[in-house]
Amino acid sequence: MSKKAFNLLSLLFLLWFSVSGQNEVDSSAYLKPVNINAYFSTQPLLSLTSSAKVISSSTLNEQVPGDYLSAMNMTPGLRMEERSPGSYRLAIRGSMIRSPFGIRNIKIFMDDFPITDAGGNTYLNLFDPSGSHSIHVIKGPDGSIYGPNSGGIVRFTPNGLQNELSDKLAVLFTGGSFGHIYQSAQISKKINKDYQFSIDQSFSRSDGYRENSDLNKKSLQTAHRWNYSDRGTLKGFALFTDLRYQTPGGLTPEQYEENPASARPAAGPVPGAKEQKAGIINKTIFSGLSNTYNIHSKLKHHISVFGSYTDFENPFITNYEFRKEKNIGVRTYISYQPLSTAKLHWKTYIGAEGQKGKYDIKNYDNEGGVSADPQAFDLLSNAQNTLFLKNEFQWNEKLFLDASIGWNKQNITFKEQYPEETAKEKINIPNSWMPRIGLSYQQNDNIAWRASLSKGFSPPTIAEIRGSDNVINTDLHPEEGTNYEAGWRWQASNRRIIADLSAYLYRMNNGIVKQLNEIGADFYRNAGIIEQKGLEAALMAHVIKPNSNAFINSLLVDANFTLQRYRFEEYTVEEKDYAGNKVTAVPDYIYALSFVMQFHQDFHLNLRYNHTSSLPLNDANTYFADAYHLLQAKLNYRFEIGNHKINTFIGGDNLLDQKYSLGNDINAFGNRFYNAAAPANIYGGLGIEL
Repeated sequence: MSKKAFNLLSLLFLLWFSVSGQNEVDSSAYLKPVNINAYFSTQPLLSLTSSAKVISSSTLNEQVPGDYLSAMNMTPGLRMEERSPGSYRLAIRGSMIRSPFGIRNIKIFMDDFPITDAGGNTYLNLFDPSGSHSIHVIKGPDGSIYGPNSGGIVRFTPNGLQNELSDKLAVLFTGGSFGHIYQSAQISKKINKDYQFSIDQSFSRSDGYRENSDLNKKSLQTAHRWNYSDRGTLKGFALFTDLRYQTPGGLTPEQYEENPASARPAAGPVPGAKEQKAGIINKTIFSGLSNTYNIHSKLKHHISVFGSYTDFENPFITNYEFRKEKNIGVRTYISYQPLSTAKLHWKTYIGAEGQKGKYDIKNYDNEGGVSADPQAFDLLSNAQNTLFLKNEFQWNEKLFLDASIGWNKQNITFKEQYPEETAKEKINIPNSWMPRIGLSYQQNDNIAWRASLSKGFSPPTIAEIRGSDNVINTDLHPEEGTNYEAGWRWQASNRRIIADLSAYLYRMNNGIVKQLNEIGADFYRNAGIIEQKGLEAALMAHVIKPNSNAFINSLLVDANFTLQRYRFEEYTVEEKDYAGNKVTAVPDYIYALSFVMQFHQDFHLNLRYNHTSSLPLNDANTYFADAYHLLQAKLNYRFEIGNHKINTFIGGDNLLDQKYSLGNDINAFGNRFYNAAAPANIYGGLGIEL
């Protein structure tokens, strides 16, 4: 361990021993029954037919303020990266190989509203963690009712739309290494039993560890819930974000060893990232409105409408891109319960989702961060429509059966406007049936077994059809395959221990992989057949059960393990056969540990440890990123002044001072793979509930 890391750890534990006072045991430490919002309703996680995880508000609050990474990476099978501050990648049971920026092949919702646009892309970095009450993750492909995806589903519950809302007026301030500043404010109010709302604001900035990695982000969101009658509920959500961050670019192994904090330097006639002021400017407004109405006790109708507008700029090494993106959509379904007896319950759902997106993309020469002569102008549009049918059966409160099927139709059109104007052309995406069947057997109050069979289907996104090389690729085919899965859940009778185990096999045809050309522009190709075998395990235990009289009131341990054997089964590029190679950007294994301790004083300590194995950086498996051990800590001192709750905290990231790259450039030309993460660093702050 370096001297710098040792000093940081010493400072953290000095705060521990300097605190005194009395405090009640944190109620969030108890292992309460977990319910997940999935498949149209809230249901117990124990009997769910899917592999899933709920990331609670307390878990989100235990991480670095304004950052999703540590909470997300505590979920087996889920991996999140950040190439530079503000530049997120997310994969569920898969590779980052499709995500240079944005998130693809996963369907993401903000409550009732899909935030994955018609083109298949999700700008998750627009949404601030302070605005989320909880995150519900369903792992494995499930296009039967959610629309196309090959990885899984993520559903955020924004503040204001949770079932149990408490009045809250709170502000938070954080400062840390590398010029990090974060501030958030929240007003949540339950006006009466029928109406509640929340307004959340956040601001963050950072100089970044590397050159050319500044971040500046402003976000404002609001959510409203109105039970306008005994039968009907209206929900509304709106967000505006102004996001600006710089992209330092990938380094070669030699550059990474010499100075990992440097931005990508010039190479011959190609200028460097700092010289070209490479970065992202994203201004987006998103809004949605939903209505649920219980027509009678057995019949319910739901409809949601949503839309977004994005003004996107990307000064890049070789060009300056402007994008105007407009999306609009509707999602609706009817649920009907034709049978409900003492032993058998049957519920059926039928519905549809439609989205339409238009994308006006213009590329110019980039002269030191200023747009110059035009290169290419294109207009693209995407219409995506899904019909779905689902039946749920429950027998004797022990056997649960889900049987669902979805049908997807997609039309992509494009028109080149410059350098030559062409007629509108169409890219044919084949229609697809996406079935799923899931079975869960609850052996008793403590044990449940599950199995499922599902089809994954993920068409190329607009950003993959037209990569940053400005070439429209009409030859890309959708990813598709079949996922076989089995699992087991167990909870102790006293609920001090909860365990979850999953095993799966997913054979994907036409996997979409990213390539980079000689100037660093990305384009995409299909990779034949990819075989994905995986094992996921999670264990949560109260090692020390809550006891207000002990020095350590409680100790909660959360242990998670992911094993991934992903291989190219058939994959040939330019006469090079990669069959048998490891799938690019996928580590063989990850294990993550969290220790949450409540002390006799007004003191709370959270330790998180993540070990990620080495992973291949190119399809040929000739370069690998080293394994790393990541240790994080956060200590809170809580007290009250009058009726105001005060929380002071100090924390550290990468306390073992590991040298690692979090968000590698895959298949990079010239071996420019590495985006160095920050070394050991510290932060501190103050939160006040008024």
